[in-house]
Amino acid sequence: MKNTVQTPSTQAEASAERFALRVTARLSSGTDALPYDISERLRASRMQALAKRKVTVPVRRTAPAAAVVSAGSTATLGRGGEGSSWWNALVSAVPLLALVVGLVVINIAQDERAANDVAEVDSALLTDDLPPAAYSDPGFVQFLKTSAQPN
Repeated sequence: MKNTVQTPSTQAEASAERFALRVTARLSSGTDALPYDISERLRASRMQALAKRKVTVPVRRTAPAAAVVSAGSTATLGRGGEGSSWWNALVSAVPLLALVVGLVVINIAQDERAANDVAEVDSALLTDDLPPAAYSDPGFVQFLKTSAQPN
């Protein structure tokens, strides 16, 4: 007689399989009283569910680089190597750091452009024939309004 010791994951899988068989038997027993078209739709749905059922494939992690883990019709790209979490965190922070540096550079460039625009306006005012105080004089504003109107 063989003594087989089941691990917790295989025990969980076995109990899940038993539960699935009980649910299937219970659902199948109630289909006898249903009309033919409904029972056929249920059978087709059952077949689709069985086709989509995930099958777990054991994967050995040997490479510390990225590994593709396949489970049924899905695949996941992940990193191997359990002991290198600080390295993964550092590598993950590099794009964020590049983004922050880029935003700071853009902000500095925009500030310099705005300062250059203000300096250009100031230099135009200072090199003009009129003194800057004339622009704030109410009489000068009236003069500009009257002289700008067509005759």
